[in-house]
Amino acid sequence: MTHLSTADRGAPSGDGSSRGPETSHPLPRVLLADDQEEMRIALASMLAHECEIVGVAENGQRVLELVLTKSPDVLLLDIFMPVLSGIEVAARLNASGCLTKVVFVTIHDDPDFVRTAMSVGALGYILKTHLAADLIPSIRSVMENRLYISHFLHSLQS
Repeated sequence: MTHLSTADRGAPSGDGSSRGPETSHPLPRVLLADDQEEMRIALASMLAHECEIVGVAENGQRVLELVLTKSPDVLLLDIFMPVLSGIEVAARLNASGCLTKVVFVTIHDDPDFVRTAMSVGALGYILKTHLAADLIPSIRSVMENRLYISHFLHSLQS
C-alpha cells in the first residue's frame, strides 16, 4: 500500500470523486498508547506505510485527551498504563459511545485478560511477542468491525 500524505488523501482526483489518487480508502488513523517509548517507536515504525499515526500517549489520561482531540479510527492500547489502566480507558471510551476501535497490544496471554478486554468494548487483542503476524491484520479487521484475537491465543485455549 502506498503511503499518502494527509494533503493527498481526499483531494479531488479530477473525475469529480473525492478519492485520493492511488486508493479509494483513506489510511486508518491510529493512536498509539504504551508506557514504554521503545514500544511506541516500534509500533510507529511497523505502521509507517499502512496507517496515519495521529498521536502517541504514555499514560491512560493522555489517551483519553488524544482520543477526544484527534478522533482516531483505531486505538492501539497497552493494558497496564500509568494514571489509568488500558482497561479503564477502554471502559470509559465504550461508556461514552466513542467510535474509536480499540485493539489491546499486550504481553498478557491469559484468557481472562482477553475476556475482560472484550467486555469493555475492545475489538482486538494481540500479543507484543507476535506483532509481525498480528498488527496489520488486527487493524484491518477492526476497521471492518470484525473481532481480531491473536492466533497464538487461540492455540493456548486448545
